[in-house]
Amino acid sequence: MSDISFSLTEYYKNFGIEDSVYKLGEEVLNECSDRFKDIDRISELNQIKVLKAFCDNKVSEACLLGTSGYGYNDLGRETLEKVYASVFKTEDAIVRPQITCGTHALSLALSANLRPGDELLSPVGKPYDTLEEVIGIRESKGSLKEYGISYRQVDLLKDDKFDLEGIKQAINDRTKLVTIQRSKGYQTRKSFSVKEIAELIKFIKDVNPGLKVMVDNCYGEFTDVCEPSEFGADMTVGSLIKNPGGGLAPIGGYIVGTKECIENIAYRLTSPGLGREVGASLDTLKSFYQGLFLSPTVSASALKGAIFAAGIYEKLGFECVPGFKGERNDIIQAVAFHDPNKLITFCEAIQAASPIDSFVNPEPWDMPGYDSKVIMAAGTFVSGASIELSADGPLREPYAAYFQGGITWPHVKIGILNTVQALKNKGLIDIK
Repeated sequence: MSDISFSLTEYYKNFGIEDSVYKLGEEVLNECSDRFKDIDRISELNQIKVLKAFCDNKVSEACLLGTSGYGYNDLGRETLEKVYASVFKTEDAIVRPQITCGTHALSLALSANLRPGDELLSPVGKPYDTLEEVIGIRESKGSLKEYGISYRQVDLLKDDKFDLEGIKQAINDRTKLVTIQRSKGYQTRKSFSVKEIAELIKFIKDVNPGLKVMVDNCYGEFTDVCEPSEFGADMTVGSLIKNPGGGLAPIGGYIVGTKECIENIAYRLTSPGLGREVGASLDTLKSFYQGLFLSPTVSASALKGAIFAAGIYEKLGFECVPGFKGERNDIIQAVAFHDPNKLITFCEAIQAASPIDSFVNPEPWDMPGYDSKVIMAAGTFVSGASIELSADGPLREPYAAYFQGGITWPHVKIGILNTVQALKNKGLIDIK
């Protein structure tokens, strides 16, 4: 029988990974076993939850077929939305290929449930860059601000805790909706746990029970045993080319929540008088169902990769958020380089370890919706899918790389080791 460990090192050498880099990876991997076991248990629980939702809602082969034209009587679309409501334990759900991305899903949820004269409150500080134009923090056509909807935010305290007194004072007669962003976005704060979000929702509802609360759940799905939708959120929002699409969904977004909020969203997504009755699913349903079914396992692979990346880069002396031993509330791993060359090299190496367009060098550019140049590495089967191995970051201090995704754990491991090798090759780090 052949020596597998020897064969593996030879394969890594053929990929350009030197022994010193491989040994560093193995050293970190030996410290990951307990964390990986915990992740596997969470994945197993979530797999049971997803499977039960499929069974309870009687998903059939006919549900995979899709419709065209107006999309009336779309069995697969209607059943899928029931499955999502079951998984996230909400009254209702809308899951559509017509929702183009996570930002679109958030914009849709906000514009459908706010009216001129209302105020939107963020109790967790600055939102993700692309939401700034949706809100009108940065001027943009069609923003909430253009429709007479104001915005207020309460920054986090220095220890990244919620400023509860500040939030209480900020809530006023015009406040109608509160938006909570689970993940860090392009910030180096921690991402919030479901427990923290649940406590914040309770606090907000105690101040004013009539307030609607929306949670941006992107990157967080299936990283815990429960979701924010189970703790009083009126809407929980995400993208299908992130966790719940399992790497298979080619487009789409989901919003789960109360019947009232989802009904409002359906009429904004299509048209007054039409609502959720229209919207052909075309040929997307099979990938939506199969992606959701695989999502607990895929999200677990991405989580393992994030922990592995933190372990390696902490040993190399870089600040990681969260740290190697830190709490995990989403699949994003931030590594602060404080050097644009290191950030760019990291992203180039992720691209080079991708199955698609590995020969292409990503370059910083002025992406729509961002206030500074951004470099993005995503050699993915679904364009821009950040549940697949990907990395990005704005060209501004702290020049942090935001690494996420990985459909399989071995691919994530290869990708991270390739970033270390690339930095070593350029003399930007030293490995003895």
